[in-house]
Amino acid sequence: MAIGEIGDNVVLSSSCAAARRDALESPASPLPGLASPHLVTVTLIKTLADRIEDLLPQTQCTKCGYPACRPYAEAVACGEASYNQCPPGGAEGVARLAALLGKPVIPLNPANGVERPRPLAVIDEHICIGCTLCMQACPVDAIVGAPKHMHTVVAELCTGCDLCVPPCPVDCISMQPVTGEATGWDAWSQPKADAARERHERRDARLAQEREAAEARVAARRSSAGAVGTAVGEPPASAPPAGASASAPAASSAPATDDAEAKKRAIIQAALERARKKKEELAAKGQAPLNTEHVSADVQAQIDAAEARRRRLRLADNNDNNNADTDTAAANTPPIPAGTRNPR
Repeated sequence: MAIGEIGDNVVLSSSCAAARRDALESPASPLPGLASPHLVTVTLIKTLADRIEDLLPQTQCTKCGYPACRPYAEAVACGEASYNQCPPGGAEGVARLAALLGKPVIPLNPANGVERPRPLAVIDEHICIGCTLCMQACPVDAIVGAPKHMHTVVAELCTGCDLCVPPCPVDCISMQPVTGEATGWDAWSQPKADAARERHERRDARLAQEREAAEARVAARRSSAGAVGTAVGEPPASAPPAGASASAPAASSAPATDDAEAKKRAIIQAALERARKKKEELAAKGQAPLNTEHVSADVQAQIDAAEARRRRLRLADNNDNNNADTDTAAANTPPIPAGTRNPR
C-alpha cells in the first residue's frame, strides 16, 4: 500500500484542515486584566492515528504484527500497514476502519489470524509454580499473584490476547472461549476496549517509572563506589590512567565475572558438602547406597573395571607428581664447579 493512499478520503482531510485553520485564525476574547488582544484559542484536534486507535478493540494482542494497538494505528495512518490486520476486531473492525479511511471493505488478512470467540486465560493452580512470567507478559495487568505463589487471572480484565501462554514454563495456562458463537466486536464492547486501553497505558507508565528507578539505583551505586575508591586513594572510575583505556572495559567486567564464578563454585561446593555429610550419616547408621546391593554380574564387572581405571589414574597421577618433584629438585640444584668435582 502506498503512503499517499490513506489521504484519499477528501472529506476527512478537508474537515481536519478546516478545523486546524479555524483554530489558528479565530481570535478569542482577551481575559480580564490582560491588555494584549492577540490571543488565539487552541483546540485539541485528534490525528488520524488517534481516530484509528479509537476504533481498535484494544486487546494489545500483537497479532497485527505491532507491539500494541497504538503502534498499529500509527502504521495504518502513515500507510505502512493495512487496515485488515486486527483479528480481534474481525470483519466489523475492518469495516469500521474502511469507513474512516474511505477505503473498500476487504477480508481480514489470514496471515494475522482468524476471527474467533473471545477466549479467557485460565491458570491451573495445581501446576502453577509462581514464576511471574505470565504477569510480566500480560499487557493489561489482568494477572495477580506473587513470586512462588499461585497466580490468578481476573476474568473481567482479561482481553484474551494469548500473550501469557508462551512464556509459561510449565504449560499451565489454557485459553478457553467464553462468548459462545459471538466473535469480533460481537464478543467485545467499547467500554471494555476503553478500560483495556487505560490499563495498558497505566502499565506502560509504571514500567517506565520502574526502569528510571532501576537506572537511578545503578547510577547511585556507581557513584558511591567511585566515592569510596577516591576516599582510599584510588583513581576515580571516570578518570582512568593514561594508556589504560584499552584495558578498562576488560578490567571493569572482570570483577563481575569473578563474582559469578565464585558464586557458582560456592554453590557446587555446598552441594558436595551436603552429599558428603549425607553419606557419612548413612555410613554411621550402617546403611549403604541401595544401588550397590544385589547387583548383577555385568554391573559388578563394570564397577570393578571403573575401580581399576580409577586406581590406574591415581597411580599415574602419583608418578607424574613424583617426576615433577624430581625435575623441580634437579632444576633448583646449583651446578658443581669443575674444580671441585671428584676425579675418577
